Amino acid sequence: MSYDRKLIRNGNGWALTINSTILGFLDVNPEINLIKYTMENDKLIISKSDKKVSDVKSKSK
Repeated sequence: MSYDRKLIRNGNGWALTINSTILGFLDVNPEINLIKYTMENDKLIISKSDKKVSDVKSKSK
């Protein structure tokens, strides 16, 4: 399965919007889960992280 998506302007960079269908395929709740992205050769791979949003918030305090 593959999707062609347009990047959107975000400050000085560009962002990829992930719609709810893709989040559902990944079983990701953006209020709870983090995503992990890795690069392999010329491919960006997005997957569900083992870490939670609360893990990041607690480290920043």
